[in-house]
This record gives sequence, C-alpha cells and structure tokens, in this order.
Amino acid sequence: MSAPPSGGGTPIESRRQLVDYFAAGNKPRANWRMGTEHEKFGFDRKTLQAVPYDGPAGVRLMLEGLTRFGWEPVIEGNNPIALTRGKASVTLEPGGQFELSGAPLETLHETAAENAQHLDEVREVADELGLGYIGLGFAPQWKREDVHWMPKGRYRIMRDYMPKKGKLGLDMMLRTCTVQTNLDFESEADMVKKFRVSLALQPLATALFANSPFLEGRASGFKSYRSHIWTDTDPDRCGMLPFVFETGFGFERYADYLLDVPMYFVYRDGRYIDAAGQSFRDFLKGRLPARPGELPTINDWADHVTTAFPEVRLKRYLEMRGADSGPLPALNALPALWVGLLYEQSALDAAWDLVKDWTIEDHDYLRSHAPRTGLSTKFQGLPLSDLARDVIEIAHAGLRARKRLDADGNDETIHLAPLDRAVASGLAPADELLAKWQGEWQGSFEPLFRDYAY
Repeated sequence: MSAPPSGGGTPIESRRQLVDYFAAGNKPRANWRMGTEHEKFGFDRKTLQAVPYDGPAGVRLMLEGLTRFGWEPVIEGNNPIALTRGKASVTLEPGGQFELSGAPLETLHETAAENAQHLDEVREVADELGLGYIGLGFAPQWKREDVHWMPKGRYRIMRDYMPKKGKLGLDMMLRTCTVQTNLDFESEADMVKKFRVSLALQPLATALFANSPFLEGRASGFKSYRSHIWTDTDPDRCGMLPFVFETGFGFERYADYLLDVPMYFVYRDGRYIDAAGQSFRDFLKGRLPARPGELPTINDWADHVTTAFPEVRLKRYLEMRGADSGPLPALNALPALWVGLLYEQSALDAAWDLVKDWTIEDHDYLRSHAPRTGLSTKFQGLPLSDLARDVIEIAHAGLRARKRLDADGNDETIHLAPLDRAVASGLAPADELLAKWQGEWQGSFEPLFRDYAY
C-alpha cells in the first residue's frame, strides 16, 4: 500500500469550500462516535534507551511484526511508516512513538476493548524483540540527541522549521506522548458550544492527566512538562484560541484562523514538498512559491488543517489535545471524561454554566499554571481539584444518562475511576511518580520502566 493520497480531490474555486469542509462534519446524534488516539514510548528493556527505526530491535520490525494481526503496512519510500486495519491505524510520531488512532466507536466499552487488544498485540511483538512500551507525557531520562528520527518526509520539513519558531518544538516532536479523543457535533451551533466548553476545560484535563514530571533525569518543576512544551513550540499554530469565545465564532472564523497559520508542505506524487512558512492565502491565488501557478485542492486544505496544534482542534470532528499519555485506565478515562461532558445535552449545558463567565485572562491563567502546579493550582480562590470534582460529577451524570452497558451490566462511568481517585486524593499521576521517585525508587528510573510499562 502506498502513502495516503493527497493533492487530489476537488479543486478549490471559492473560499466557501474551505468553510464547507468543516460543515461536512455535521452528523445526527445517532451517528455520533468517539475515536481515541494514544501515543507511547518504545524502549530497550536492557538499556532503557529509545528504539531506532532500523536494526535487530527496531521500529521497522515492530511494524512488520504487527502485520500478523491483520494490519496492512503503509509504505513511504521503501519504509513501512504506518499500519491500517479497518478504520484504525498505527502511526509513528517523529521520535518513534507508537500511536494507535482508534476506529470510530459507539461506546467507551468498545474503546477500552480496542485499547486493550492493541496493547496486547504490541506487547507480543515487543517481547520478542526485547522491547517495552510505556505511556508517559514526556520521556523522563532521554536527551534530545538520544532519540532517533523516523524516516517520514513530513517530519524532515517540520524538523528544519520548528527551531525558527520556538525553543521546544523539537522536544514536542521527539520526546512527548499524549492521549486524545475525537468527538462529533450535530451542527455549527453544537460545534461552537462543545468547542468552547472543551477549550475552557482543557487545562483541567492537563492537570487531571498530568504524567510528565521529569526532564533528563531530574524533577522538571512541572506536573505536565509535555503541556509546558507546547507553550514554546510555535505561537502561529498552538495555544488557546481566544477568538473561539468571541461572538460570531463558527466554521468560517476557524477557516480564517487556519488561513493565517503558515504552511508546512504540499504533498504531490508520494512526496512532501517544502512550503514551510508560506501562505495558504497565496496558494489560493496561485502564488505559492513552492508550487507557482498551481491552485490547491480540498485535499491540500485537509492536509493543512492537520498542521495547526491548538489545545482543541477542529477537523470534521473536535479533537481534545490537553492530556498526557498514561497507563491503560487513563487511556480509557480521557474519552470517558469528554464523552460524559459533551455527548448529553444536560451535561453540556451544566459544563457551559461552569465556564461561561470566564474571561480570556482566566483561560490564559489556567493554561499557563496547570502544567506546573496541576490540581493544586489556585483558581478563583480555590484549588483546581475543587473544579475537577464538579466537572467529574457532570461527566458521571452524562455517562449515566447514555445508559450504555457492558456485558456485566456496568455503565460507562466505570471508565472514570482514575479521575474519581484523582479528585478524592487531589493527586494526579505525576504526583504519584514524584513521590515514588523521591522515596522508594531513590532517584532511579528503572522501577518506572519496570512497573509502568504496558
């Protein structure tokens, strides 16, 4: 199988097509699904070092090994760089982080089963190669130069461009892992409300799922160093998008934002053409320096949409981007949180009531403080754990109202268990790791890789 087609598709002849691209995501409630994505670090079990692409225990062999489970390879050049099976895929982040992009599923029970099956498959192949995989927000020991770049053309372009825009973009590419969930909307108005609620609460998710307190073998001073990295990656394409909260926000305003995000590339004939820093507005006029005289297609627009990295991203669904990767229960809790808040109208309304009076300064304050101080962050005179308690309660109510039961008769609230514990204790995963590292582990990371690997 060759790389996914791009550059084809309908020619863009009017700005309206850019807006209609997002509107095409509108779905009736009966067709709403959830898609969960999670990334994890591979490591050599003997040395605890990062895994190269080639070699006797490399990423290439991991991908080839997984084909025994029915995954089909995606080839770029002569290298397998992804796998597909049905509507799910396994892809590589720049430093070899393995990402499962799950299929669109109806229930959280299905998501949990999908995650468990994937990790079982990964473990079987990794065991044969002497490798392990672990879910953390940031690699606790490795330096930038310890991590191996994957052979993907898109990443070469980003690698060259990132240092021009921020100090930590290469660390984002090489040394971070996240868990995300993608959720549907019914209409533009529904999208707007969900976008506003989820964007406002994204720093809370950062605090609840914080799982990256280490930097190059020491405590970083952050509960989520991964989240902090995004604040110095590229201001043109990251952040909290204050315009989302302005009157009149909708598909058109988001399209305008994306037109102002500098491009990375144009994809033609199986290769990525460097257009870093160039303007999609110029592309629409046939004046793109990388492709002079050429006009874009809707597939070029779809590619460009993937090169913005705000805390919540609009595609033909909404993508929640604020959480660190973690152990399997956390991978299931992240979609449980957002489905509970956004997929039942009463829960969505209750969540909106919590955040609707927040100012842009409130949003910025939470975004800047939550990565460092987590659930103990003081907000409006109270610790963030108090807000978390109210939000998790709304998520419980939303999931109970869905009445989606597993084979044992449990509803989807069972998947909120890690968050229930965090709220009861006021502690996120990062707090637990720091306490163990400073205590029983005596400053060693070997127990982390031993005890927390999947």
